[in-house]
Amino acid sequence: MDVLERLAKEIYNGNAEAVVALTKEALDVGLSPEEILNQGMIAGMDAVGRDFRDGILFVPEVLIAARAMHAGMGILRPLLTEAESHSKGTVVLGTVRGDLHDIGKNLVGMMMEGAGFQVVDLGTDVPPEKFVEAAKAHNAKIVGMSALLTTTMTEMPNVIAALKEAGLREAVKVMVGGAPVTQRFADEIGADGYAPNASAAVEKARELLGV
Repeated sequence: MDVLERLAKEIYNGNAEAVVALTKEALDVGLSPEEILNQGMIAGMDAVGRDFRDGILFVPEVLIAARAMHAGMGILRPLLTEAESHSKGTVVLGTVRGDLHDIGKNLVGMMMEGAGFQVVDLGTDVPPEKFVEAAKAHNAKIVGMSALLTTTMTEMPNVIAALKEAGLREAVKVMVGGAPVTQRFADEIGADGYAPNASAAVEKARELLGV
């Protein structure tokens, strides 16, 4: 098994120490940071995403795998000369105004990063104007919104309206998710994509951007 296969396997296993050691080993044998990222780390997180989707892995294992990947990224990040060069695009994420739930959003962020996207996480209780500012500042390709309460879901169309008003709606894809959110609701408010879980969110993001 070559070093990249072992790296992907240890990310899947959530072994942060081994991931750091294998990332260094891969650099020592002359592999480029891009190869290590794409064929080692992203390959490992893709396997995690598939097994999470299929009910083989659960949230705790996904979080542990994502942390292991972050440990390896600590070594790679300074070497990836231009962050944008290896990125599939920037995703701005946030839980909408009035909602303080963030476990699902955090998981989506980790999985997106694991799939090669740049992630700008705005946190919770995010007003529409903050989504707009971040989308503009980071030249985002996707704005992702989460809500866990039926009472805060109504903030989602406000964010879409604010993006329209700022002239950004054509430039960004809008994704929505969270326990009470459905495909039907996403269609009603004019979102581009809906995902029931973090793994599906990554697949939908790739599909929307064709990457």
